Amino acid sequence: MANFKLTVQYDGSRYKGWQRLGKGEATIQGKLEEVLSRMSGSEIEIIGASRTDAGVHALKQIANVKLDHHTEAEIKAYVNKYLPQDISVSRVETVPERFHARYHVKDKTYLYRIWNEEHPHPFMRKYSMHVEQKLDLPLMRQACQAFLGEHDFTAFSNAKSKKKSMVRHIYALEMEETAGLVDIRIRGNGFLHNMVRKMVGLLIEVGLGKKDVDDVTAILQAKQRYPGLMAEAQGLYLEAISYKDRT
Repeated sequence: MANFKLTVQYDGSRYKGWQRLGKGEATIQGKLEEVLSRMSGSEIEIIGASRTDAGVHALKQIANVKLDHHTEAEIKAYVNKYLPQDISVSRVETVPERFHARYHVKDKTYLYRIWNEEHPHPFMRKYSMHVEQKLDLPLMRQACQAFLGEHDFTAFSNAKSKKKSMVRHIYALEMEETAGLVDIRIRGNGFLHNMVRKMVGLLIEVGLGKKDVDDVTAILQAKQRYPGLMAEAQGLYLEAISYKDRT
């Protein structure tokens, strides 16, 4: 039995997230397992690197699956033939038996997209959050600095965050604006449930003048769940995942 690493892309608009739920619930994991099980003739379970939420997209999700009697080319051709058009497997690689898509992650990068114009964007409505009022981007960039480094992110967790430790390390947080689209990229060693959307929500509040730059540090240090704005799911993309050298 071989261990295969799958690179997966998906439009999360019509799915209830990555993680398999009850029977009949549309999830990315569920769709992949359904197709792989049909191909192999037995029930297959896959492991995903990140459990993206309902409505969240992925440019590069990683999963691993153990299969018998199939080549990389056969797997890629079969799944792309039978998966819905909003899910695609862009690469299939044979990896060491011990490789684990979730446990061996070194860091993840999330992209958040904001359409920052007064008028709506009909082609970005499912792929960005619309903020009509002009954001103060220089102020938001200042606020980004408070998130860098290692912190307890309890303030940006929710009741579903069941991790033993709320400490995470943010390596980079950058913003750029092009023709009305504001892209926010966050790279870290891990993220709590809804953490990125809550971080972006606070940055938006700073950009709208509802919060000061200094409030970001104060909210972090308070270690109490912050009940502020949570950015909408459709603007979030899992963009990249890197792995430790020894897996």
